[in-house]
Amino acid sequence: MTAETPRQRRSLPLRVKCPQCGKVTPYEGNPWRPFCSERCQLIDRAAWAEDKYAIASEELPGTEEGEE
Repeated sequence: MTAETPRQRRSLPLRVKCPQCGKVTPYEGNPWRPFCSERCQLIDRAAWAEDKYAIASEELPGTEEGEE
């Protein structure tokens, strides 16, 4: 097995791991990128809708629950 040169690596199509299942999939021409399939994309979207993911942030003054 021979090692690839940087030039050879650049000519290969970009492939990425699906963030949901880990399957390696082409990036270019993939309608669900960075996911491998519509199924993985929908699973991820559902997780966001169900608040399974959160982006950390600082609480703003006066935004405690119960305050209006």
